[in-house]
Amino acid sequence: MNWLWAIILGLILGLIAKAIIPGKQQIPLWLTVIFGMLGSVLGNWLATGIGVADTKGIDWIRHLLQLAGAVVIVAVGDRLWAALRGKRKKTV
Repeated sequence: MNWLWAIILGLILGLIAKAIIPGKQQIPLWLTVIFGMLGSVLGNWLATGIGVADTKGIDWIRHLLQLAGAVVIVAVGDRLWAALRGKRKKTV
């Protein structure tokens, strides 16, 4: 059941990250989910590092760090995806 929640959270964070980043992203939906999941892991790691991973109530700072991680990973991943797809199209 934890994997299902990770996939759902990755999808939500990835889609929000794509909405925040200006312009059109070229990554497919499955990669958006993976990047969203990686952003969530990065945000949790940062939250643990600064000591705000477990607080009373809703962990707003942790959630914002997860979203920020997803935005960074989606932005970088989209650039890499576009570069790889561009090279592949030129050689074919």
